[in-house]
Amino acid sequence: MRDAMNGQISEVEQKQLIEKLDIFKIHGKDKHGRKLLRIIGKFFPARFLTMEVLKTYLEEKIFPRLGRKPFAVLYVHTGVQRSENFPGISALRSIYDAIPVNVRDNLQEVYFLHPGLQSRLFLATCGRFLFSGGLYGKVRYISRVDYLWEQVRRNEAEMPEFVYDHDDDLEYRPMMDYGLESDHARVYASPAADSPLSTFSMRCIS
Repeated sequence: MRDAMNGQISEVEQKQLIEKLDIFKIHGKDKHGRKLLRIIGKFFPARFLTMEVLKTYLEEKIFPRLGRKPFAVLYVHTGVQRSENFPGISALRSIYDAIPVNVRDNLQEVYFLHPGLQSRLFLATCGRFLFSGGLYGKVRYISRVDYLWEQVRRNEAEMPEFVYDHDDDLEYRPMMDYGLESDHARVYASPAADSPLSTFSMRCIS
């Protein structure tokens, strides 16, 4: 049941929401044969999740499945808005610090798809101080999906359709890459009727 005072939902509903939105998925491999942990940033429901529930979910559902072998993260930043699906800097640091050392040591690469100017600037200025263990040096910026296939096995990594739509926008409006033109009209319009977040919210949270 949703808490009217703080906008949160129960722990059970939060875990159901993470599963429903398919935010975290161990799926496919990169060109080095390493498992991929795919994270869809746009689907992250920052307003509804507590960091404790998120960390518990990762500890129970994701970290054990990564095993003890090297792996890579494919982080899809397409469509992320600070006010909607960005958990905040302190939350990111908290999540990173909660990752077991053996898992952190096995993380070899972070493929950062559609980073945008603000993300690049933030990581360039603060990344080295916020994230220990050399994480900053493992980040590989990928500006287009076509370039991603140079690092990741194409037939093993599924992408939501809006990721390809954003790529099309970038081809026709290249200044979006540098933050000189907004992509608000295409990507940040009000949620579509078939958006997994809006569908789940209307059915299970309201």
